[in-house]
Amino acid sequence: MSEGAVPAGAALPQFVCASANPAKVAEIQQLLVSLVDLLPRPAAIPDVIEDAPTLIGNARLKALAISQATGLPAIADDTGLEVTALDGSPGVRTARYAGEHATDADNRAKMLHDLAAADDRSAAFTTVAMVCWPDGRELSVAGVCCGTIAEHEQGDAGFGYDSIFVPDDGDGRSFAQMSTPEKQAISHRGRAFRALLETLGLTRLD
Repeated sequence: MSEGAVPAGAALPQFVCASANPAKVAEIQQLLVSLVDLLPRPAAIPDVIEDAPTLIGNARLKALAISQATGLPAIADDTGLEVTALDGSPGVRTARYAGEHATDADNRAKMLHDLAAADDRSAAFTTVAMVCWPDGRELSVAGVCCGTIAEHEQGDAGFGYDSIFVPDDGDGRSFAQMSTPEKQAISHRGRAFRALLETLGLTRLD
């Protein structure tokens, strides 16, 4: 399902970003820069209820709703954190781990509390990235990053669980201690969106 390479100076293919999370949108924009014209989700479109039991299901709900509302292809993603000591939780409820209206800080605090006595702090982030087209076509890919949950918050950058997640492929720093390029080189979201671009056939032709 290749969309073709992007010659230098050519018009970029347009996709609407289904996410309304400013931090996530910024990361996606940086990952797709110079290859995709990422349009913002129209403010008039109401929030999509993410009640699917899987990451791919929630990504599909968002991308499909935005594509149908705009008549344009839409890009969405959904991310889950699976913690070994919590039997794979919070998984699909990662953003709502501490409750339906939990903040990022609430979720991190609950995670640190729940793992206070854990010997095994291993965990893995998975991001599913999906595109839905108005004609019913869809495409999905996934990116995974394994790591550990730190015993306390480390760093001030990023969002979500970044300050307590230490990737195995890194140098011992949390995501929140890394620069944006450093994080994107090994993160679950970076891997997912690079896979999406590759599957779409969107590459730079300089």
